[in-house]
Amino acid sequence: MTDRLDPSGAPMTRNDVAARELPLLGPAAGAGERPRVRERADAARNRARVLEAAGRLFATRDARQVTMEDIARAAGVGRATLYRRYPDPASIATALLDEHERRIQERILRGAPPLGPGASPADRLAAFYAAMIDLLERHLHLALGAETGGDRFGTGAYGFWRAHVRVLLTQAGAPDPEAAADAALAPLAPEVYRLQRHTLGLSQRRITESLEWMARRLGEERER
Repeated sequence: MTDRLDPSGAPMTRNDVAARELPLLGPAAGAGERPRVRERADAARNRARVLEAAGRLFATRDARQVTMEDIARAAGVGRATLYRRYPDPASIATALLDEHERRIQERILRGAPPLGPGASPADRLAAFYAAMIDLLERHLHLALGAETGGDRFGTGAYGFWRAHVRVLLTQAGAPDPEAAADAALAPLAPEVYRLQRHTLGLSQRRITESLEWMARRLGEERER
């Protein structure tokens, strides 16, 4: 099925259309903060205190070492109050990271090119890499706390990024976009970025430029 075009004029398959029309998905889909209809004033205050306290803790120590007891004590709430909303520290880190990721998702769907629709697949992928590296630079402590190891693959955010990259790879003529999508996302794992920035000492600019170079090679391959 190729009866629809994406904003750049490239034909879209049924799977591409489905990916295009995905709703904004935060990283907490199925694993993060529990849904709520309306918050009472005291519940809203407690939630704000929890997120503020957790943000401070995640920023000052290894996020994987932060416990629910640490967060409850820093927020001045009981553990029962904390557990009613969040099952574990990772879900709190996810809630903090969610707003930042949703902004990128919104720009991908409806923002200006090259991150948004209207640019070539290679330029859009390069812009996506730049946006995600900037996110990791500013919020690595939250990304490590929210998505460690294989847990990231079950988050709504990873599903969104994967669908987006798969569409771009399809438009670029990749022979197997389904298999290549995860490989294209691998450099954005929080642990990889921590290794490059804080163990190897690479600058944000060097990491970004290397990923942009790889993305733009797609355009060169398509023109051959």
